[in-house]
Amino acid sequence: MNTVSKSKKIAIVYDWIDKWGGVERILLTLHKLFPQAVFYTSYTNLTQASWAKQLPVKTSFIQSLPNFIRSNRILSLPFYPLAFESFDFTDFDLVISVTSSFAKAVITKPPTKHICYLLSPTRYFWGMEKDYLKSGWKRLMVSPFTTGWRQWDYIVAQRPDLIVSLSKTVADRCQKYYRRASTVVYPPFDVDYWQGFKQRRSELKDQRFFLVVSRLEPYKKIDLVINVFNQLVDQRLVVVGEGSQKRYLQAMAGNNSRFTGQVTDQELASLYSQARALIIPQEEDFGYVSLEAQFFGCPVVAYAVGGTSETVVDGKTGILFAKQSPESLRNALARYHTLSYNLKIGTITHGKKNVERFRKEAFFRSFQNLVDGVLSGDLGD
Repeated sequence: MNTVSKSKKIAIVYDWIDKWGGVERILLTLHKLFPQAVFYTSYTNLTQASWAKQLPVKTSFIQSLPNFIRSNRILSLPFYPLAFESFDFTDFDLVISVTSSFAKAVITKPPTKHICYLLSPTRYFWGMEKDYLKSGWKRLMVSPFTTGWRQWDYIVAQRPDLIVSLSKTVADRCQKYYRRASTVVYPPFDVDYWQGFKQRRSELKDQRFFLVVSRLEPYKKIDLVINVFNQLVDQRLVVVGEGSQKRYLQAMAGNNSRFTGQVTDQELASLYSQARALIIPQEEDFGYVSLEAQFFGCPVVAYAVGGTSETVVDGKTGILFAKQSPESLRNALARYHTLSYNLKIGTITHGKKNVERFRKEAFFRSFQNLVDGVLSGDLGD
């Protein structure tokens, strides 16, 4: 494919490289699309992010800070603006920031262009402060300065020449908080990659458990699911993931809940294939795991606000519930049990077709066209 970007010098900037998840899959897709790109980030933890060992990555001075500061989002908060603003992109034709917080703050000078792939406006400044700052010391350190942080975040959100939003949900937030219109390009789902696990797995039977696949952080609201299943003692729950709330959630969970920690993609494919349904209680920016589940014929029970409303077809590939409350989730699970056979058949029938809308090839085309448009001067501010 002949593209404007092929001969250009490109930098890809991400907030931090210290884990594996849906966003990290996006970064690897961008690496395939722009193999010549150099990655920039505040810091790396390659023990937790071994996938990044193959990438050319440059880090900021935050990499040299003591680990107890570097690994704590609140203690390291004051350092991020300077970290990203200190990167020099003079020799680059294009900077692509991928961010839900600070990477969009990079400074570029003409003729260097800047495209921001916005995962979300910074959550702990806009709308989710209570979820992110639950503990008293976090509120004490951040809340008095929230107004100043919001002003800074708004200012740096004006820097990109073009903002590309992860979903319609994120585009709406971008307009609300940053007063900027944005183009929506859904993240890539690698059908061929996941198909390999589908072909390799042996015949599996429904193990009659519900599934959660998530980072175990306050804003993910996994405690809501645990509370409901503590009351549904005849129902089994499997929780996949790691995070700061893991011990807290384990302590509150009943004997019918099991925590697996992080699992391989092959193990995850098996869990999706055996589960009754995947439960997503939080307001997602997009909801990548909902696509994974549907691909393997696993219905999704999800909160109706946010990105999952764009990825789950209510009544066909899942159940959407209106409120983040135990009663609303219980009602959704009751509806699931009423429709379980039709939902399972519906997800097997419609799930893969629904996922096709988000194939990585569509992402390649859309993102490449936007990059070429910005580099040629046809798009951007």
